[in-house]
Amino acid sequence: MKIKNRQRSLIIATIVLLAALAADKLVFGPLARAWKVRADRITDLRKEVADGSQLLQRESTLQARWDQMRTNTLPNNTSLAEQQLLKAVDAWSHDSRVSVTGITPQWKQEGDDYMTLECRVDASGDLSALSRFLYDIEKSPMALQLQLVELTARDDAGQELAMGLQISGLVLTPGGQQP
Repeated sequence: MKIKNRQRSLIIATIVLLAALAADKLVFGPLARAWKVRADRITDLRKEVADGSQLLQRESTLQARWDQMRTNTLPNNTSLAEQQLLKAVDAWSHDSRVSVTGITPQWKQEGDDYMTLECRVDASGDLSALSRFLYDIEKSPMALQLQLVELTARDDAGQELAMGLQISGLVLTPGGQQP
């Protein structure tokens, strides 16, 4: 009789263990993974809400900054935009005593609502003059970006330098209209 009870106990224990294993694999495991995914999603949503709240608090500052940036873009007319950029390069070269040897403008349609005027500028001068030229470009309120700066020495002592710049100017084209 003891052997039959023992077999029955082993069978019951085996069934209970198999049921526990099946419950772990089929119920508890997926529930734990779903719980972790949901907790991660809640954390991400809380972060997004906090970021959105910060943006709402800074809305007036950001709007004023955007308005300032929008008014400092190049005009939505290719001729006027090129003329404005060329006049600015001429003024910067005059102020810094840099000799500009070449300017090559090129238009690029970037998106539906903006274009860029990429301009290659070749200049020469000493280090302080070229530094002042770069400073004038960077401090300008115009919507410009320095994309590339190349410096090379034109003499053995390195006193006379040649500089190549790639400047990109922003032109907003509302509604996708091309100038």
